[in-house]
Amino acid sequence: MSTDYYSNKEQVEKYIDMTKGMSGIEIIDSLRPYLSDDAKLLELGTGPGNDWNILSKYYTVTGSDFSEEFMKHLSLQFPKSNFLQLDAATIEVDTHFDAIYSNKVLHHLKDDELASSIKRQTEILNDNGVICHSFWKGKGTENYNGMFVNLHTEEALSELLKEQFEILSTEEYKEFEDNDSIYIIARKL
Repeated sequence: MSTDYYSNKEQVEKYIDMTKGMSGIEIIDSLRPYLSDDAKLLELGTGPGNDWNILSKYYTVTGSDFSEEFMKHLSLQFPKSNFLQLDAATIEVDTHFDAIYSNKVLHHLKDDELASSIKRQTEILNDNGVICHSFWKGKGTENYNGMFVNLHTEEALSELLKEQFEILSTEEYKEFEDNDSIYIIARKL
């Protein structure tokens, strides 16, 4: 997993500042019909904590991030909360969850790492567990100031998940430009 961008304290501070007021509330609202309010959820790539703050109003959330800088930020912002330092490709945790959520995190993984992550998510999800992930939409890869971004299409995501998950919902949406993003919600088979 490309981590150079998020290992730099100044870059992380810029990212936190840039994302103030931003959240995945629309994605979370789309996820809510598929989970009971007491669900146990793992958030991959909690980052500044914007989505964690919303998710924790409904679910028992364990946040996570690979970046030590984000882990420091999260422990200061939410000192009584549960955060784990995890690599989204390997997700080395012994706990099982009802759901796994990420907002623009798994696109930092190369194709083989994403496949490994999905396999691992299947292993740590409870029966009928749900995943909800968002990605930048498109084909190919990009590098943004040292940040690796792997673009995805609905077809590619459906193909990746088809053997382990039932697709419940996919939706294109606008983060900065029309249809520049996509999220997928799926249930473990």
